[in-house]
Amino acid sequence: MKRFSKVFLITFSLFVLVTLANVPASAQCALCRSSVESNRADNKLSRFGNGLNKGILFLMTVPYVLVGTVGFLWYRNSRKKQ
Repeated sequence: MKRFSKVFLITFSLFVLVTLANVPASAQCALCRSSVESNRADNKLSRFGNGLNKGILFLMTVPYVLVGTVGFLWYRNSRKKQ
């Protein structure tokens, strides 16, 4: 149980660190990029691009969390069988 809590704490800490890290990214499709570039000239709409980038990054985390969870459970199950 101690080992599980240690692994969970490390994983959770890493997740929080990655989530709170403020890294600029340009993860946008071509249509979204052109919309953001045309609106970036206006100071009122400059937050639109930042929000769009954060939303895309948020949506990208879900598949990684799911794959990581399945991988961890698979690893834990294989360790129990040995």
